Amino acid sequence: MADLTGRVALVTGASRGIGAAIALRLARDGADVALTYSASPEKAQAVGREIEALGRRALVLQADSADPAAAAAAVDLAAEGLGRLDILVANAGIAIQKPFAEFSLEDFDRTLAINVRGVFVAAQAASRHLPEGGRIIIIGSNLADRVPRAGATLYTLSKTALTGLAKGAARDLGPQGITVNLVQPGPTDTDMNPADGPRADTLRSLMAIPRYGSGADIAGLVAWVASAESRFVTGAALTIDGGMSI
Repeated sequence: MADLTGRVALVTGASRGIGAAIALRLARDGADVALTYSASPEKAQAVGREIEALGRRALVLQADSADPAAAAAAVDLAAEGLGRLDILVANAGIAIQKPFAEFSLEDFDRTLAINVRGVFVAAQAASRHLPEGGRIIIIGSNLADRVPRAGATLYTLSKTALTGLAKGAARDLGPQGITVNLVQPGPTDTDMNPADGPRADTLRSLMAIPRYGSGADIAGLVAWVASAESRFVTGAALTIDGGMSI
């Protein structure tokens, strides 16, 4: 386990799924954790109670990542409410999947507002709080490297943009001792993409390890990136997808 004692993290979009697993893993490793949610207050509060049951402080914040003012304010509130900020995990995201010809401009704008602009705004706000040794960890997708199915154009576009964001921000923030890295999960068993869902068998057939990942799998990699052990890693895209991309 990583030693995050005394550290403060903010995980966006952490009321369920991968975000919730990350928030709880960082707390188990010693961090106090703020988390945001958009529309699931009961689930977010339940995650907060689990964090507190681990002996850590929790701060639950409502923030729609599509709203840039709310995304930035959540970062500031986390730093103020918990006294500092050491780690940002930009996890909030959406996936709109349709045949290419059916995507609307509203689909395009909302996807980029949450999956790209929201990440940029949160990272920029966090950079004003993070000390030397701070971490910005962006949750992307292995679809940025390989697209094995139809219907994911907007999602893939948005997740590919995060590669440039991570690399550019890593260069900009490196002199401050802040690292910026991208974690790219593959098929992970969540409400959005269940291991028994209609696409699951097809996705498993593409993987070297033919099983879905768990939130804990992704959280373990994030915890390492958040720790001192990763201090010489920045601007990297770390893919965790059971070999689907090889």
